Amino acid sequence: MKRKVFPFSAVMGQEEIKKALIWNFVNPNIGGVLISGQKGTAKSTLVRASEYISGKKIIELPLNITEDRLLGAIDFENAVKNGTKKLEKGILYYADGNILYADEVNLLSDNIAKALLESGSEGICRVEREGISDVYPSKFILIGSMNPEESGLRPQLLDRFGLYVEVAGEENPLVRCEIIRRRIAFENDPVTFIAEYQEEDKKIAKRIQKAKDRLPSIEVSANALLLAAQLAHNANCEGSRGEITVIETAKAICALNGSSAVNKEAISEAAKYALPHRMRDSAPPQKKSEDNQEEQEQQAQQNQDETEEQTQTSSSESSAEENSSENSPFNEEKQGSGNSSFPFKEKDETEKTQSFGEQFEVGKWLDDDKRKRLIKKGSGRRSLVKTDSLQGRYVKSTMNSPEQSDIAFDATLRAAAPYQLSRDKNGMAIAIQSSDIRTKVREKRTGNFIVFVVDASASMGTGKRMAAVKGAILSLLSDAYQKRDKVAMITFRRDKADLVLGMTRSVDLAAKKLETISTGGKTPLYAGLEAAHNLIKASMRREKDLLPVVVLVSDGRATCGRSKDPFADAVREGCSLTADHIKTVIIDVEQDFIKLRLAEKLAKKMDAKVYKISELHAGAILSAVNMAICEKTGL
Repeated sequence: MKRKVFPFSAVMGQEEIKKALIWNFVNPNIGGVLISGQKGTAKSTLVRASEYISGKKIIELPLNITEDRLLGAIDFENAVKNGTKKLEKGILYYADGNILYADEVNLLSDNIAKALLESGSEGICRVEREGISDVYPSKFILIGSMNPEESGLRPQLLDRFGLYVEVAGEENPLVRCEIIRRRIAFENDPVTFIAEYQEEDKKIAKRIQKAKDRLPSIEVSANALLLAAQLAHNANCEGSRGEITVIETAKAICALNGSSAVNKEAISEAAKYALPHRMRDSAPPQKKSEDNQEEQEQQAQQNQDETEEQTQTSSSESSAEENSSENSPFNEEKQGSGNSSFPFKEKDETEKTQSFGEQFEVGKWLDDDKRKRLIKKGSGRRSLVKTDSLQGRYVKSTMNSPEQSDIAFDATLRAAAPYQLSRDKNGMAIAIQSSDIRTKVREKRTGNFIVFVVDASASMGTGKRMAAVKGAILSLLSDAYQKRDKVAMITFRRDKADLVLGMTRSVDLAAKKLETISTGGKTPLYAGLEAAHNLIKASMRREKDLLPVVVLVSDGRATCGRSKDPFADAVREGCSLTADHIKTVIIDVEQDFIKLRLAEKLAKKMDAKVYKISELHAGAILSAVNMAICEKTGL
């Protein structure tokens, strides 16, 4: 029985979604559309209603789909009867010439999303598996929808969608009332309600068909190409997909409007949908102007003040240290986390505190993880990991493992099917040997253990730098709470590291500890990294399923170390984190006019991601960075 679908023209508002869908129906070369927005904003309703105005069939992609069902697998019946291997086509085969709709596309497994987008861009599907080699056409209009509160898409996958639409709920109470009225009327009598809007839907369908007929005759001038390229350049888009999509979308707009050639207005409108999700995290470098001379002088004065302050602080520290009988660079004492072996020092009396700076939306740069870890009991919402428990989602199969009893019956039967004619079944329907057995690979989401390592030396007290750092960390802490991460915080200054906060999920406690962080003294960068490493190792002895992440907040400067080269000491400690597969993200707080870029050098040595704190405040990371820590875990 065919499902009754809410009419396309009966949906109130959401004109941007409607436009993006119609443009793709007119010109499939646009490359589909990704619709992002809150739940209950008619995303799925409009897509499903598109079947009646587009003349194409909607093929929906299940969220729990496997590679076998998507791409195709061995035809079991044919293998049992004839003993030959033949491909049973997957969903991508039936999507050819139609609309493929992936609801909650951001929750699909990475291997599924990659195969989906690759086939969509090439128009064919290549299958090489289980001794089968086949190619079949798979050219479809890909429509994806997602709720950004759940998780995001990696930039590489996001770029494959031609257009991007971000939607929100209707705010006008009168419009909301009409939406409710129409929905109730549809549920009470769907046949009558659909008939009421049938003529309007037919008009939209006829308009789309006329535009499709007119599309091949639309001219694209050299000036139009130049304008599209300039817009993509100004938006700092990577690659050439942006301007290509702008032109294809502009052609559809002009075909609908009856224009004979692509014009400036059409290109401007197309750019609003084709470029935002392709912007990189930083703007193109600008040429220096004469105004920089004044900025340079101001910065030079600030640097001089900073140097004088550091000198005074160092003198004060030297006097205090001469009167101290402690020879070890660390003082050991128990902390609330239960880690009795973690080194930290007593609170420094010579200090400066600053209030919280601007907070910002974190975005997706802490989401997902590519460390090849196998977890059993981890829980959370951030990282997608491989698990040997029975709670995760079955995503694919693998060869039998002696310690694994989670059998993938579908894959096992397919592996055994071609050999049934030659095997002695002993009265059984099918004979299975140990070499046929396949087990399930499951995945689940878990939280991270995020250790914030914060530079609290004298240089952080200048120019309200620590205030900006506190605002950034508070934003990260709030995001960590939502993703059920555990957090800890370490500061380093003088010649020691200070465990400010042990492993906890309490954001309130972390915020209180953060508020009291003071600055002053030298910069023992190595000590902060070493302390983080020790804390993580001790914590993982208690909880083996932790996924540790170090977030280092520093400008990369090191003025205190074990040797005469403090920076080299810091690099050695950082590389030891990398050697133990502990991922590190560096937030570079350097704001001097003459930049040493030490944080970038440290990040390169550690194979870590680095972000400027100014970029965090500008929101640039939100537009282009989807994974600072990692991609996907162990699959």
